[in-house]
Formats: sequence, structure tokens, C-alpha cells
Amino acid sequence: MSAKVDRTIMPAIECIADFNIKEPVMRVMRNGMKLYIINSGSEDIIRLDIVINSGQLEQKQPLQAMMTNRMLREGTGTMSSAQIAEKLDFYGAWLDLSSSVKNGFITLYSLGKYFTKTLDVLTDILRNPVFPEREMNIIAEMNKQQFLVNSERVEVISRKRLNMELFGENHPLGKFAVAEDYDKLSHDILMEYYQANYYAGNCTVYVSGNVTDSVLERIESCLGNEAWGSVSGKKEIVMPEPKGTDRKRVYIEKKDAMQCGVKIGSFMPPREHEDYLDLKVVTTLLGGYFGSRLMKNIREDKGYTYGIMAGLVAYPDTSLFVISTETANEYAEPVIKEVYNEIDRLKQEKVSKEELNMVKNYMMGDICRAYESILSQSDAWIFVHTAGLKEDFFERSVNAIKNISEERVMELANRYFDKEKMLEVVAGVI
Repeated sequence: MSAKVDRTIMPAIECIADFNIKEPVMRVMRNGMKLYIINSGSEDIIRLDIVINSGQLEQKQPLQAMMTNRMLREGTGTMSSAQIAEKLDFYGAWLDLSSSVKNGFITLYSLGKYFTKTLDVLTDILRNPVFPEREMNIIAEMNKQQFLVNSERVEVISRKRLNMELFGENHPLGKFAVAEDYDKLSHDILMEYYQANYYAGNCTVYVSGNVTDSVLERIESCLGNEAWGSVSGKKEIVMPEPKGTDRKRVYIEKKDAMQCGVKIGSFMPPREHEDYLDLKVVTTLLGGYFGSRLMKNIREDKGYTYGIMAGLVAYPDTSLFVISTETANEYAEPVIKEVYNEIDRLKQEKVSKEELNMVKNYMMGDICRAYESILSQSDAWIFVHTAGLKEDFFERSVNAIKNISEERVMELANRYFDKEKMLEVVAGVI
């Protein structure tokens, strides 16, 4: 008979001893495209990612990059949007399209036994889109209506204003689309962006799952055999210097708001900086998880908000430290006061080993959860490569979490958390 377990005693917390992400094998296809292969697992599933090395920074008007990517599935020279959807559904495949500041992404999930069929659909979508005007107008109008709804939210208002104030209204990272921009979209505008950015020399392919020789041969046959699209070289984008405000507090009146959105932010070093990974630990301790200091003080103790978070938002050449919450209008000032109280406490009092170990365990578990499956490990390497990071990024991330000391936490808080340089944005009833 097994020993009886005392359910009144909490099990001991065990640290995660090790963490490994399978490294991809890279090969260059005949047309020069890079193909990264992560072959693992016996399940008959394939994930294929095509990363376009252009994003919003290359667009000539707002929404151009996002809508070009989104419209790829709306019709080709041989298939309508309905036929594309029907084929993917018939073969049990899933297609995801998205874009960011620097990249466009096309992701296909497919059963291995139907990969030849689904890759044919994807190849047609990638190489022969027609951007039909009717479908584009419908999608643009739907997105516009959602944009108008979101534009009324104090969280969105305060988030956009924080970037505008820090980077400047004319900076690519401080400039946002307005409702009228949806009406300016056209077939020609999307085709112009597509022809300038969607070509073999500007794409990288990732494949993961049960990757057989026949899968690789099919990828090379469809995507890597010959040059396709424009062959002209891409112009290098030079990110301008931020030209933001020197104001300490910005109010945005939203008269009918039941709550106000509060954002506090300042510039931080980029991801490549030697302090960045340790700063992530300090930021998580302050407000990066449910047991953080901001949550315990402002949510649990004071009851000012349902949730408050702090994090580092990475951009090309820089990052932002951002604290974000929504609260009743009358609590905006007390919330900001308590945020600064917690920052002062980080600067003045050494964190206990127990609290720091809790944060370390949370962060290690978070990394493991994010990349626990073979398909999700594609995300890891896409992130590393598109961010321009070194191959040992995750190894250094784990070392930073494991090795940061109580003294290092205080040192970084004093070096980077300068309250006088933190911009406060409050959107709501003033």
C-alpha cells in the first residue's frame, strides 16, 4: 500500500533544471531562399511558415502592409476566395496571415498526408494573388468598423498616445492609421506593395513537424526551384531617431468613459543590450505576472483595478518599459502614486530570495510552456531570426533568469527606472 499523502502540506517548489529548444537545420534552396528544418515528432502534422522580410516600415501609406498580407487568401489567377477556403477546409488545413513592423507571416498547418495538396494552394496564394477589389472593399469596411469600435476604448487611446508622445507623431512607431485610411485602399496600392516585397529573395521558409524527404522535395519544387517575383534588391530602412515630447503627463478627455486607461512608459535598451534580459526579470518582478508587486498592492490590497501589468515592448533599435491598467476615473492618481511607491521599494529594498525564486520559477515555466511542442519551436527561431538576435538567445535568457541576484535587481532598478523620465498618459473622464 502506498504511503498516505498529507494534503494539508504544500508540495515543495522544484526549479526547472534545464531547458532546450531543438536547433533547426538550415539549407539554401536552388533559388537562394533559406529553408529552416525542425524535424521531430511522429504525428503526421506539418507546419510551414513563410516569413516575408518586409513589414509596415516599407509601406507607403497606412494599412498597406497589413492589407496586402490579409488579402493573399482572397483570390488568385485560378481560384476564388471561396475555392481557397473550401480546399483548405476539405484537407483539414489551417492558414494564418499576419504582419508586424518588420515582417509579414504566412503560416500553414497541414496533415502530412495532404501536404502536397495544401502546399499547392499556399504556393498559388503566395505567387499569384489578384487582390480582387470587391473582396478588398468588404474586408476593409469590416476592419474599419472594428477599428472604430476599438478607437473608443480607453486602453487603445492611451496605448497609441503613449507611442505618439514618446516617438513623435511622424515617427513610424508613433504614427497610426485613422478611419479614413481604410477608404484609401485599392487594388493597385496592394499590388504595388506585393510586387516590391513578395519575392523569393525576400522570403525565408520554416518547416517543422514530421518532415520527411518527400516534404522537403515538395517545398523545394514549389518555392525553391526558381526565382519568382521581383529580383530587385530591397532598400535598407533606416529607423529615424525618436522625437517625442518632454511632457510628464498627458490627459485625453473621454467624457463617457466608465473607466480611464493609464499608461506609464519610458525608453529602455534594445534586446541586444547586455542588460536587457536581466531587465526582463526585474520588470516581471514588478508587474509581469499575477503574483507581481503591482498586482499585490494595487489589485489585491488597494482594490483599485482588476489587473495591472508591466512589461518590455521591443522595437527595432530600442524598447519601451510600459505599465498598463484600467481603473475607475477617481483612482487614476492613487494608482500612479502606488506604481511609483513600488518602483521606489525596488530601488531601496533588496528583494528576498523567496520572492526572486518565485519569479524565476514563473519565468522558466513560461518559456517552457511557450515552446513545449515541436510546432511551437518554429516560433522560437522565427523570433530569433526576425529580431536579428544571436543563436544563443534562449540559452542566455535562461542563464539570466537563473543567475540574477538580489543585488543585481536593485542595481538595474536604480539605473533604469527613472521616475522623472517616465511619461504618464491618462485617458478618461478628467
